[in-house]
Amino acid sequence: MTQATHGHSQFELLGQRRFAPYFVVQLLGAFNDNVFRQAIIGLLGYMAIDQAQRGLYTQLAPAIFILPYFLFSAHAGQIAEKLEKSRLIRITTAMEIAIMSLAAVGFLLQNMTVLLVALFATGVQSTLFGPVKYSILPAVLRPEELTGGNGLVEMGTSISILVGMLFGGLIFAVAGTHGPVVAGVSVVALAVTGNLVSRMIPAVAAGAPELRIRWNPVPESLAVWRLTRRQLAVRNAVLGVSWFWFTGTVLTGNLPVYAEQYLGGTPTLYVFALAVFSVGVGVGSLLCEKLSGRVVEIGLVPLGAFGMSAFILDLYFAQPVASTMRGLDVSGFLGQPGSWRIVMDLAGIGLFSGFFVVPLFALIQSRTPGSELSRVIAGMNIQNAVFIVLAAVGGIALQRVLGWSIPQLFLALAVASVLVAVWIFTIVPEFLMRFLSWLLVRTLYRLRVRGVEANVPDEGPALIVCNHVSYMDALILAASIPRPVRFVMYYRIFNIPVMSWIFRTARAIPIASPKEDPELMQRAFDEVDAALAEGEIVCIFPEGRLTRDGDIAPFKSGVERILQRRPVPVVPMALRGMWASMWSRRHAFDETSRLGRMRVPRRFRAHIDAVAAPAVDGSLATAGLLEAKVRVLRGDAA
Repeated sequence: MTQATHGHSQFELLGQRRFAPYFVVQLLGAFNDNVFRQAIIGLLGYMAIDQAQRGLYTQLAPAIFILPYFLFSAHAGQIAEKLEKSRLIRITTAMEIAIMSLAAVGFLLQNMTVLLVALFATGVQSTLFGPVKYSILPAVLRPEELTGGNGLVEMGTSISILVGMLFGGLIFAVAGTHGPVVAGVSVVALAVTGNLVSRMIPAVAAGAPELRIRWNPVPESLAVWRLTRRQLAVRNAVLGVSWFWFTGTVLTGNLPVYAEQYLGGTPTLYVFALAVFSVGVGVGSLLCEKLSGRVVEIGLVPLGAFGMSAFILDLYFAQPVASTMRGLDVSGFLGQPGSWRIVMDLAGIGLFSGFFVVPLFALIQSRTPGSELSRVIAGMNIQNAVFIVLAAVGGIALQRVLGWSIPQLFLALAVASVLVAVWIFTIVPEFLMRFLSWLLVRTLYRLRVRGVEANVPDEGPALIVCNHVSYMDALILAASIPRPVRFVMYYRIFNIPVMSWIFRTARAIPIASPKEDPELMQRAFDEVDAALAEGEIVCIFPEGRLTRDGDIAPFKSGVERILQRRPVPVVPMALRGMWASMWSRRHAFDETSRLGRMRVPRRFRAHIDAVAAPAVDGSLATAGLLEAKVRVLRGDAA
């Protein structure tokens, strides 16, 4: 929702030991997996195996690789929860050396059985690495770094897969008779490099070291999958990630035939199309931090979902019939009418896929307890594997049984994507609420955030106190703070049409004065105390109403009443520059002002600031002290 805090960038993580070695290890792992898989296909061509047998191996290989996700994900999640995380990464990279050594023997002997055994073992190793790959991030990153860190990981993964496929596919074309040796040496060297880099990863404590590992795969697979469904938002975020894999499988699985039959291209054109899509995913993943302003901004998820659907739909209309051209290389294709539209569609699908999936990973990590996260990731991997298989089998069935063309398959995917998105956002309106509030804030303001990362605690309860200038204050503060915030607000503001839906979905707490509704006031104080007891952040506006003159009114004693019951840290915050907003009361009583009566913006995309000061000990805080600190923070910028 916000502009990123000045002086910070996700790329700074690449120079820090807590993130950089892990990032390189996961990048090398994805790269090596794809070098190995493409080199197997290259070996089939080198051995001059007939087309039918080659097709069998090509279809068998993905199934062999994904089978371990069904068999061992539950064990992988439990192991990742129990062991210290850097140790587990060293173990999995050591396994990779052994597996790739076996693969090297398979390449040298040109023995497909050995290579397929190694491929299955690679699937086992990837299954073990999967839960720790994502569960380590919230342990080494601050909440405001989660989106940027996940963006880097998704960017690195998508580009590594692409480059690995290119490298593996070129080994036998370039090395010729030396292909088997080059392939074997390459995969072993990459595995050794990954293991050496993994030794630089700092120790990261186990999520649940006391956990007892249960080995029966069926009940444990069901158990870790049920963990993904404990919280509604997490359950639907996991569903969203699985749908991302479903969509990617349908698109990339059909891209080779689509490029040849419908675009009239050579295999080079398929690689180009895949590159456009992968780079789009990478760019979209990196842009998430900029667009979200270093908070876990799930408001990007609806934008990503509908953007993906729109570009997939346009891909259907862009090339509805098979091309009459054949053998086009990249330059030849780009010279054809309508070719750039297809390129833009592929890039757009990738870009919005990044907007879609990165916030979902960040939400899963931020909302899941650290003692369960590895198992939740394992449960998600099982569900992802199911969706990948469904996408592959369903795509083949629709084409061969019902005679659908690939563009028709893309059309069905676009429609299904819209339906899935609507279903997710209907069940969890928080996604849509965050999108609407993100859109409002980004459209109306340029928000600068200062002091929030340093002063708002990353975990545990806290009370935030802030001046109250406009009807937008709660949305702007929500956009500024990395953690979810419970807002206490005057019930008349809470009940404003349209905004009320946003406030209710955000679990805001309505309050009234004792004269208006003493029962509602008491209920509000009880709910605040319960939220703080649960370790949540609560924000109150101690003035009790919107300012009528731009100045800060005296803070009421309600804040002291809250702290008497539960003396949590109090973070003073101030909004600067909002008094001139259309949402303030500056011109509400100015009958001579046409703009005041029309309630239209007087400043478009205005600069505003959200500023935070160091927390005050709740047992020492008074209304007067907190008011003085907020006044200093706001200064003269009403």
